[in-house]
Amino acid sequence: MSNAHPTPPRIFDETRARALLAAACRAAELPEPAGARLLALGENAVLDLGDPAVVVKIGRGPEVAGRAGRELAVAHWLAGQGVPAPRPYRPEPRTVEGHPVTFWHRLPVAVRPAKSADLAPLLRALHRLPAPPFALGRRDLLAPVDRWLASAEGHLDPADTAFLRARRTEYAAALAELTPALPPGVIHGDALPRNVHLGPDGPVLLDLETVADDLREHDLVVLALSQDRYGVPAEEYAAFTAAYGWDVREWPGFAVLRGARETASACWVAQQAPGNPAAGAEFARRVGSLREGATEVRWYPF
Repeated sequence: MSNAHPTPPRIFDETRARALLAAACRAAELPEPAGARLLALGENAVLDLGDPAVVVKIGRGPEVAGRAGRELAVAHWLAGQGVPAPRPYRPEPRTVEGHPVTFWHRLPVAVRPAKSADLAPLLRALHRLPAPPFALGRRDLLAPVDRWLASAEGHLDPADTAFLRARRTEYAAALAELTPALPPGVIHGDALPRNVHLGPDGPVLLDLETVADDLREHDLVVLALSQDRYGVPAEEYAAFTAAYGWDVREWPGFAVLRGARETASACWVAQQAPGNPAAGAEFARRVGSLREGATEVRWYPF
């Protein structure tokens, strides 16, 4: 019997993302990205090449490859529906060492940071759309939980991961029993002001990889949770609900959907824990507050 141990997954950090970016640019016949600027590092690394005016998104691994292709399809479809969205620079995703890579035209410089009220009209427009001519799938918040936790194995307290897996099972069952107040349909899936770019021509809806066909309440619970956990001021949340025309907190299913999203958000931070002590501390903060039912404990974004 072999005593060899399985090779641990490579940490997806900025160094790894830049190495993949260089290979992706060579494959796409784009200039070497010596001065590329890192814009975000989460489920994707997002980098601005500078010249040419291209933004590149690199997925964490093969498991998100389907989302990359769907995001491109959604962007093309939204353009035809009059909903402002980023324009793909390449029509198809590429794969570099198992990581899906997509290329996008860089947007003009923002005139100011987007606010909650800037998000509401985009959601209203999105929620009025018919189904696209391709399958979107459901917004399964809890499906990636095992992947996120497994990616940080050895960096987390096993009791915390067991707690979150049990909580995932509980909320998955509760979600299946929800009765929506709004007609289900096209949703964004991660509806936050950070996913709105406010350029000189108006707001643009970003990060389309979680666009789905599901309960519209998914898009509304995000900001309610942001007020509770991330410090969004009450007046901003009030402006959002006034602009959208409804407050999801009035819905009997709110607590279930909020709890499911909290569970997913705690698990999402886990994948950042390897090599990032601040993420490990934030993970512990989130799990501790969930264990204690402390809904007032502040969380911090990653």
